Amino acid sequence: MTPTPAVGRSFTTSTAMQQRLHELVPGGAHTYARGSDQYPEGMAPVIARGEGAHVQDVDGNWYVEYGMGLRSVTLGHAYAPVVEAVAEAARSGVSFSRPSVYELRAAEEFLRQVPGADMVKFAKNGSDVATAAVRLARAATGRDLVAICRSQPFFSTDDWFIGTTEMNAGIPDAERALTVGFDYNDLGSVERLLEQHPGRVACVFLEAATGTVAPETGFLEGLRSLADRDGLVLVFDEMITGMRWSPSGAQGVYGVTPDLSTWGKALGNGFAVSALAGRRELMELGGLRTDAARTFLLSTTHGPETTGLAAYLAVAEEYRQRDVVAVLEEQGRRLADGANAAAAALGIADHFAVVGRPSCEVFVTRDHLGRPSQEFRTLFLQEMLERGILGQSFVISAAHTDDDVDRTVEAVSESLTVYAKALDAGSTAGLLRGRPVAPALRRLAAPRRIPATPSSRPV
Repeated sequence: MTPTPAVGRSFTTSTAMQQRLHELVPGGAHTYARGSDQYPEGMAPVIARGEGAHVQDVDGNWYVEYGMGLRSVTLGHAYAPVVEAVAEAARSGVSFSRPSVYELRAAEEFLRQVPGADMVKFAKNGSDVATAAVRLARAATGRDLVAICRSQPFFSTDDWFIGTTEMNAGIPDAERALTVGFDYNDLGSVERLLEQHPGRVACVFLEAATGTVAPETGFLEGLRSLADRDGLVLVFDEMITGMRWSPSGAQGVYGVTPDLSTWGKALGNGFAVSALAGRRELMELGGLRTDAARTFLLSTTHGPETTGLAAYLAVAEEYRQRDVVAVLEEQGRRLADGANAAAAALGIADHFAVVGRPSCEVFVTRDHLGRPSQEFRTLFLQEMLERGILGQSFVISAAHTDDDVDRTVEAVSESLTVYAKALDAGSTAGLLRGRPVAPALRRLAAPRRIPATPSSRPV
């Protein structure tokens, strides 16, 4: 499939369906990051189907898509081996009153894949396993405080984390007070927390790396030493890094083993499966082989359903058969090099850039004064949508072909021509249609509008 022409796209059916969704579903979507407020006004496609790296909306428009499934789809939409494995599992029954053979197979496979873990428990979403990790840490240490990396955007929908965001309505102050923050790559900020709250921090919770920031030498090793010294639990969030940095996650790349780690997203290539993994002595607190007071760890009806576990097993097999991460990184580098060259050719490399690990790239949008800008981001999204590219990021998949990347780079070049006009004018006025996109996690529903400051960028 190829995207439809650059101009003349209709979003009429999508817009009507989106309005209906707002009447029936709070926010108009089941994930805030998928909300219509994250896309240019009147240009939020409702998806009808996907195949490989392409999706089609209900108006018949085809797009090359990025960020697929909020980073969960690494092999491509409707990837046949995964779909067939899921269908086969479904034909044999999905949910039983006792463990299925899929639970054993998936656990064995996962623990081969992540050698630093002794035990694993599967669930359906990342928030559940993240909260289970916090609960285990509190039970094991007898402490109440959770230390999170405050420069990282998201860990869980549960109160211990959401209470730290702007969307904290409905969360008691007492709950919010139990989460404290530290800065990434700043070991001193962690040490200061431990000094300020002696004997109270149950766990340190963070992504070992992000798409745009890697750990500095000694940072993760220092966290490991502090955890061992202070008796707290070190938790790595591998939701994004797992299966994108390596099959064994960021811990496999950087050589630091956490006490617990949380997984999801790419485990099932879009099918619902997540995992909590870690040291046996911690995990067993939620099991039957302990003399300690038992922790209610994870007990879900749908956590072990066969289709999600079958999807994971098929994904793991694909990663064994070929180096998927190498494909992600190669295509990501091609995309970043092409897009950044296009920005440089227009003289706007200080205002637009594709950055991050090649398997997990984002684009940075700055206004004429060099400030991060939602209005300029929206203008770029608008122009890319018109040219058949859908994505809030440039997070790539192994299904993106050379042709897909080339089409994307061409669309970037054309879109940045419009972007450069706005920079020269010092405003998106007359170019941006409708309101700018807004942060997904914000206190008030009304999108923020940043007043434009008329001024030309430096020549």
